[in-house]
Amino acid sequence: MIAAAVVAIALPLVYGQWTALTALGILLAAWVTFTTLTAFVQRVQHTRAGQSFLSAAFKQPRSFIGMCVAHFGIAVFVVGVTMVNSFQDEKDVKMAPGETVSVAGYSFTFNGVKEVQGPNYIAAQGDFDLSVDGKFRLKMEPEKRNYASSGMPMTEAAIDAGILRDVYVSLGEPIERDKLEGEWAVRVYYKPFVDWIWGGCVLMALGGLLAMLDRRYRAKSRSTTTVTPAGTQHA
Repeated sequence: MIAAAVVAIALPLVYGQWTALTALGILLAAWVTFTTLTAFVQRVQHTRAGQSFLSAAFKQPRSFIGMCVAHFGIAVFVVGVTMVNSFQDEKDVKMAPGETVSVAGYSFTFNGVKEVQGPNYIAAQGDFDLSVDGKFRLKMEPEKRNYASSGMPMTEAAIDAGILRDVYVSLGEPIERDKLEGEWAVRVYYKPFVDWIWGGCVLMALGGLLAMLDRRYRAKSRSTTTVTPAGTQHA
């Protein structure tokens, strides 16, 4: 409980903003993580019987391992939801070539738009430089596509994904008639731990699958057939 409380207090402060709801979410996730780890270690220690810890850990029932994995998945999911809701940031701006917008320490420099031909669409492709602390990181190229079959415009955001955060940039609509040289509506996003939401769901599903594969839960089908000879009568 003390370890969970320390994590719940420290993590929001590292991200620069402490709120009660954020701390509560992190506290629950840390509590699930630490109690699951404790239960796993205690069970392995109790059943090792002279074996190494690693050997005893691999011999645990799949249902127990699956339960632990699923609980970790719940904790990962809660962290993802809590951090995204508490610390995500986004901006809607209009940008001309050469202008820069910053969000959560990430700077997006708009270099302009060019027209590109896709397999079944024509797109206005943006050119953005993503920088962190003044250092160039990568080039991002969101697109505004028009498909020949439907004629409907579709927005294709550019994403720089990471374990601890994702940053996005997408093109809106052109502000001026000159699409290639004029201003555009631009949206930039910063979403911390957003991939942890999907990762938590994967871990929960994996835990359920491991539990289902436990041999103790496999149903054995037995069929019994009774054959009565023709013409035989029972009293």
